[in-house]
Amino acid sequence: MNPMMNNKLLIANWKMNPQTEQQAIRLARAEDQKGIVICPPFPFLDGVKGKLKKAELGAQDLFWEDPPGGGPYTGEVSVLMLKRLGARYVIIGHSERRRWLGETDEMINRKVLSAARGGLKVILCVGEPLSVRKKGLNAAKQFVKSQLRKNLKSVRSPVIVAYEPIWAIGTGKPDHPEDTLKMVRFIREVAGFSRRVLYGGSVTSQNVKSFLCYKEIYGALVGGASLKAQEFRKIITIVKKL
Repeated sequence: MNPMMNNKLLIANWKMNPQTEQQAIRLARAEDQKGIVICPPFPFLDGVKGKLKKAELGAQDLFWEDPPGGGPYTGEVSVLMLKRLGARYVIIGHSERRRWLGETDEMINRKVLSAARGGLKVILCVGEPLSVRKKGLNAAKQFVKSQLRKNLKSVRSPVIVAYEPIWAIGTGKPDHPEDTLKMVRFIREVAGFSRRVLYGGSVTSQNVKSFLCYKEIYGALVGGASLKAQEFRKIITIVKKL
């Protein structure tokens, strides 16, 4: 199955939503279109996968160890578990996990390496906090460069990079598309031009075109808007016409 939609990719990151499998399945059916990767919470992966006909399945995280027979890692999930559930993509290094769960660059690097070895397509999230962005775009670039250098250490296989300025996530205040384009070009230089770069951070049907109209921006990582079926379908329709 070709996951591309007019050479763009949309990732629906549901985070810790919805609250029941029935709601998850209903939302998945509404968003089941070519060029979409749906990332539900772990408990709903199997139920959602069974209903998808066009979209791909992704996970929101994984653990870096994947020993035969499992291991003493309470609460974690392995690459093999995710693949057996039908996941093809995995989000790694989201700023919420870095902030609330204390994920370090070293931990994220180990997860990327594990996912890549296991055959999952990695969506690596990077982005600067507001305190850094206030110092200017160049300061933000250096912050992101440090993340990329550490998170992609020893990684040789292709990785999708999602640029998500932390201050834009869930705030309703997205980045300026022109600044995002500059950052995306910078990321491609640092991570390698084969790296595909998405934008994430308060993406809506009102602003998605202003970002994805640039050919260098490969797609979008969509959070809150992906939980509203009608809104997300609007985003899909707009992207299809680009």
